[in-house]
This record gives sequence, C-alpha cells and structure tokens, in this order.
Amino acid sequence: MSKLEFIVAIPARFGSARLPGKPLLLIAGEPMVAHVARRALAAGASQVIVATDDLRIAEAVAAYPVTVCMTDAAHASGTDRLAECAGQLGWSDDQIVVNLQGDEPFAPPEGIRAVAQTLADSEAEMATLATAIEDCETLFDPNAVKVLQDAHGLALYFSRAPVPWQRDRFGRDRLSAPLAGALRHIGIYAYRAGFLRRFAALPPGRLEQFEALEQLRVLEAGYRIAVGMTPVPFPPGVDTEQDLQRAQRQAAAEP
Repeated sequence: MSKLEFIVAIPARFGSARLPGKPLLLIAGEPMVAHVARRALAAGASQVIVATDDLRIAEAVAAYPVTVCMTDAAHASGTDRLAECAGQLGWSDDQIVVNLQGDEPFAPPEGIRAVAQTLADSEAEMATLATAIEDCETLFDPNAVKVLQDAHGLALYFSRAPVPWQRDRFGRDRLSAPLAGALRHIGIYAYRAGFLRRFAALPPGRLEQFEALEQLRVLEAGYRIAVGMTPVPFPPGVDTEQDLQRAQRQAAAEP
C-alpha cells in the first residue's frame, strides 16, 4: 500500500477582530503559527504551506522547512487564501490539500492524516472530521458546530443548533438522558486543488449566511462532503484571550 501524499496549507492572516496578530501570539515562547507548522510537519505532509498576508508571519516560520505563500490581505476567508496559493504554486487538480487553520496549535498529527485519508477513500469533493457529542452542554452550545451524516458518511447538514433534535427525549428531559447520534464538527478540511478553486469561486450561499458556516456553501451548491470520525481528540483552537491563556497553560503542562 503506497503512502498517502498530501499537502497541508495553513491560512494565517495578521488581522483578527478578537485577537489582532493572532498567528504571532506566543505560546511557550513561540509564535502560534510555528506550533501549527510543527504539527503539520509531524503529520507527514509532503509539503507544508503557510499562506499569509504579512511578512512578520513569514519570518516566524523561517526556521522551519515550510513554504511561505504571500497572499492578498483582502481575502474574506482561508479558503480564498488557499485558492490563491493553488494558482501561485501550480498545484495539480488532483492534489490533496488539507486546510489546517492557523489557530490550531495542538492539532494532532493523526487527525491531520485522517482527514486526508477520508478524502482519498471517498468520491466526495471535500472531507472533514467529527467526534461524538457526549454532553448536552456541547449539543446546545452555538459555538460547537454540529454535523449530520447520511448512511454513507456524507454530510447532510451543519448547524449551530442542536441537531438531530430528539423530540421525545428532549420533550421529557434535556439534561440527563443519553445522547444518540449527535456529532460535533471539527473544523479541518481536505479537498483536491481543483475543487478548492471551484469552491472559492462559488457565491456565498443563503444557508451559509444564516448559520455563518462556510462549508454550507458546498452542500447548498450540490457538492458532497465526506465526514470521518477523528481517531484522537482535537483540543480547541484559539479564538479569544481566554483561549490563548488556556493554550499557554496546556503548553506549559506538556513534557
């Protein structure tokens, strides 16, 4: 069996509404983007790309064997930024690309490989990961995105709402009865470069705008997203100052 070949691309923009300069914020004395790059390298990617709009971010990963792709600061999303990289770097349409967000300093290498393998094993245009929801607090948290699968492991819908809604169970008790079939979406994606270009060219979808979830653009346009179960837990990313403090404590506790 041949080794799976894939690229990991890390969109890392300087501007952030909640944490300006987020990729450069220090965790255990190193910029966050350097932690993410190391995780991507440990996953066995054939190439790791840091797609950024700021030379300071490029300098932060200069010591690592990664390729920096300087992109337009005006991009609305990481997907748009990576689509520009696909053109700049001449990726073939069949090239598997994993989109690893630049604020995931603890992304497990096993999970990065798993999303690439999920795409390789599927005929879907795109792949992502999920994990079982085991508590009602997560199910009802709008910041925890839920995903529904069909019988073939393809995404039916993504939502910030508690789905599936267990009518009889929630009618009686929303807090203590066991959950069944609820999945939390993990925001890591894989696609082939040809579809990445098509995705970025699609207009924003109506459902995407309702839920503020870019992946709904893919489903609304009639494309498929394969959903694999993560083989290991994904620690949460860094969106807020509180997240940053948690990440710093976690890094300090690691051997």
